[in-house]
Amino acid sequence: MGITSAQFQASNRGTAAFPLTCFRSQVSNPFSIFYRGNPVKLSFNVILVALILNILFSRALYFLLKPLRQCRFVSQLIGGIMIGPSLMARSPMFVSMVFPFTSDFLLKNLGLIGFMLFLFVSGVKMDIGLLKRSGRKQLCIALPSVFVPLVVASIVGFTTQESMDTHLKKFASIEAVALSMSVTTFPIHYTVLEELNLLSSEVGNMVMSTTIISDTIALNFMLAFEAMKQYEVSSYNAILYTISSMVFTSFLIVVVRPVMLSVIQNTPEGEAVDQFYVISIFLAAFVLGFITDMIGLAICIGSFWLGLVIPDGPPLGVTLVEKCETITMQVFLPCSFAYIGFFTDFHAMKEAGWSALRPLLGLVLSGYLSKLITTMLASKMVGLSWRDSLAMGLLLSMRGHAELILYIHWIVGVPGFSMLVFGNAILMGIHVPLISILYDPSKPYMVDQRRTIQHTAPNDHLRILMCIKDKEHLPSLVNLLQLSYPTVQNPFSIHAFHLVELIGRANPLFIDHQNQKLEELVTRFPDWDKIHHALDLFLQGKQDCVDLLFFSASTTIVTMYQDVCKLALESGTVIIVLPLEKKFDGEIATTKQWGGGNRSVIIQVLENAPCSVGLLIDKTDRWHSQVSQEGACNIIVLFLGGPDSREALSYSNLIVRNPRVSLTVVRFLSSNGEGDDKMQKKMDDKLVTSFWVQNERNERVAYREVVVRDGADTIATILGMAKEKYYDMWVVGRQQKINPFLVEGLSTWTDNQEELGIIGDYVSSSDSVNADSVLVIQKQVLRGRVSQANVVVASLDYMATLIRGWILRR
Repeated sequence: MGITSAQFQASNRGTAAFPLTCFRSQVSNPFSIFYRGNPVKLSFNVILVALILNILFSRALYFLLKPLRQCRFVSQLIGGIMIGPSLMARSPMFVSMVFPFTSDFLLKNLGLIGFMLFLFVSGVKMDIGLLKRSGRKQLCIALPSVFVPLVVASIVGFTTQESMDTHLKKFASIEAVALSMSVTTFPIHYTVLEELNLLSSEVGNMVMSTTIISDTIALNFMLAFEAMKQYEVSSYNAILYTISSMVFTSFLIVVVRPVMLSVIQNTPEGEAVDQFYVISIFLAAFVLGFITDMIGLAICIGSFWLGLVIPDGPPLGVTLVEKCETITMQVFLPCSFAYIGFFTDFHAMKEAGWSALRPLLGLVLSGYLSKLITTMLASKMVGLSWRDSLAMGLLLSMRGHAELILYIHWIVGVPGFSMLVFGNAILMGIHVPLISILYDPSKPYMVDQRRTIQHTAPNDHLRILMCIKDKEHLPSLVNLLQLSYPTVQNPFSIHAFHLVELIGRANPLFIDHQNQKLEELVTRFPDWDKIHHALDLFLQGKQDCVDLLFFSASTTIVTMYQDVCKLALESGTVIIVLPLEKKFDGEIATTKQWGGGNRSVIIQVLENAPCSVGLLIDKTDRWHSQVSQEGACNIIVLFLGGPDSREALSYSNLIVRNPRVSLTVVRFLSSNGEGDDKMQKKMDDKLVTSFWVQNERNERVAYREVVVRDGADTIATILGMAKEKYYDMWVVGRQQKINPFLVEGLSTWTDNQEELGIIGDYVSSSDSVNADSVLVIQKQVLRGRVSQANVVVASLDYMATLIRGWILRR
């Protein structure tokens, strides 16, 4: 039957200096509840209950704290603290029911596994190549932001050394805490920047580069301080530790790294890495964790260093992250924070008293404040604004997962450790909301200058940013450029932007292909050669009227719009073209290509673009070959009024110069002028009149007006046009300030009206409207404050443009 509760006070021999408890070993039994058993006390069920509680606590807290702009790290840390002895585990009843004697060992080891896998995934995502690509600015921020707080915290620590406890007063412990306050670790910064959608922002890029430099410095200091810790035992131990660390590092670089490269070489292009290699690498992460713990390094360092020597990105890095990230972040990591919670006891802080904690608090505060101030001043010195400098200081002063592991490894005592964890929670709880308020990544795109086709003067370069997500988009994009008809009198400046979703690496990558130094990174974009070749073919014979520039970016879906808007702003683009395609069921394939919901690239670009936006929907494969022939191309423009329709008409005024284009413009008017905005109607009349004056003698241009009563009449007219004649391309304005009577009753007819507008979505999705493609245009939305003087100047410029264009055509 076993012994249930006998306790033995051991003698003084060996390690048996502590009370021993014998408990009954139980076997899992699915029917034990019917025999009045307690299933929670069974060893397997203890793990299940712990997992369920940790996951539920962390998810619930994240949901509750998200409106307060808190990051996932804060909710997970608070969840772990709540489960620990600071709150719930203080109750003997809760401990006996949920966390019996055997659970302590199990949960702590699950927590360590969680940290090992988390740091392994973080290491895989890190791009060590940033060390070579980091500029002078990043170096000027990284060096003082590490060394100044390290020196300041060390001085404060040694000044108050006499009043510290036994664990903390050692040289290695003081320097370890000072180092943890001065370095900037990668995992927490990547996690927070990803949650705040700042990875592709200017500050985000600078933080990631600075973090890589800081981590490199920190690893060297950590090895040195660990050697000092070993030296406190004996010089022989310190020598053995140093030799072991050097051998281990050399093994990773000389043996493991070439093996990983050979795995990539043996993987066929476009295919996933073989499962055997994936399992072997995961096993190696645990083996190296065992080795580093054996030689005196933190147990998680081995898996982190293994991740560093694995090439990030496809195919190996992508496969490892996809296989490991979800279960690590959602299952094991909450257990890791429960592990932290078990070591955190705020009541121990009270028992220790202020006198015991004051030296550690002084050390921590001096390191934190010197880190924040030094980073701010260094950022300002390299040219950032005070607002961005403060954001840099707040970001680089954050503490996270790696610091918690170091606190445990360096043993600062339960009261000191609890104070450090409490400080981390407060620090992150304040910093993350402040950063989200201080730094708006879309603010740089808020311009008060007109960047539209309508306001582009004749003979000026028409600047087009052409986004390419997939090589399948190339035919429709090239055909659109051919239709637009660049000439010497009306030249084009085209920026071809190849976008790839960031998977398997943390650092977004932007490549200007005109910069030869970055050409070595082209291998990270598998379709680049095909895209480059197709656009070079289009350029042949047009070098005198087309400037073609190539760019590539690898970034996350939620921040992809930032790269698009930033390039559009810097290049002076007047229209961004985003390609879409129709699926077999008639829907528009936006989710797979550009993400779904309010965070899709399409929605974000439409909301933040510093210029006009064109959405090109490919409806049939015939569009891939028709325009390249010498035959005529029929195009129809649906003019429903408003800024977007005016921009669509301005674009059609460009393509009508193409001798192979026949253009039909249909203007929709409401019956008796119901619902008309007088100002918008006046502007519509001016542009339509100007268009007709320029093209009234052009036999390839037809213009008609249709009076409708509601949305049903509008759809009936569109269907009549589609039956009357086959049009290769339909051009329509998206939705800005359309007379509501023209689309009355149509809001329930369409599914993608957020992206394409009601009419654009209907024309794109309806099988009754046969066409090769549809171009939906949104005119630039001015988001900056425009003064009355600017409005007057813009109006005068617009009138001057119309008069100049009329004189040139006469």
